[in-house]
Amino acid sequence: MSHDHDHAHGHDAPLPEVVLRVKALEALLTEKGLVDTAALDAIVDTYEKKIGPRNGAQVVAKAWTDPAYKARLLADGSKAIAELGYSGVQGEDMVVVENTAQVHNMVVCTLCSCYPWPTLGLPPVWYKSAPYRSRAVIDPRGVLREFGVEIPATTEVRVWDSNAELRYFVLPERPAGTEGLSEAALIELVTRDSMIGTGLAGKPGATA
Repeated sequence: MSHDHDHAHGHDAPLPEVVLRVKALEALLTEKGLVDTAALDAIVDTYEKKIGPRNGAQVVAKAWTDPAYKARLLADGSKAIAELGYSGVQGEDMVVVENTAQVHNMVVCTLCSCYPWPTLGLPPVWYKSAPYRSRAVIDPRGVLREFGVEIPATTEVRVWDSNAELRYFVLPERPAGTEGLSEAALIELVTRDSMIGTGLAGKPGATA
């Protein structure tokens, strides 16, 4: 499974077929007056830059620093996330699962690509790919290794299958040595992949 999706294409590299198809569809809808390109750009910018995984990172950091909030989050994810103002389409019914030294959770959507947009923004390309959707269930440890995550043999790996009615969100394990960090500093350690379970939270002082 390739994870080169985050790298920009060179100026002379041909665009992927799916990108060409999207552009062609957008052009057709714009020509027919069905799509406002400015509104579309605003929506994409909002989810990529303003929402992105930042909302989820704030949820995680608060759970790491506020035991009462963490308890509410694990008991009723949707309600606790809404406390911070993050709710909406594709984020109505949320279940939060916690990673610990004993259990590592990861999320997949085997049927399509159900994803908690209000907390994690746009889903990464690999999340929607057939190889990830099938192999995450069949060989989760192998998939994790491809992401650079080696889970101890003594740690149980649980795979949660999101669907149209229910979406899962991983509360990553808090990194060691972060006890004195503020909530704002902790937010910077929370990655998108750590909230899907295909990555771990960053360590203090580590280069992103």
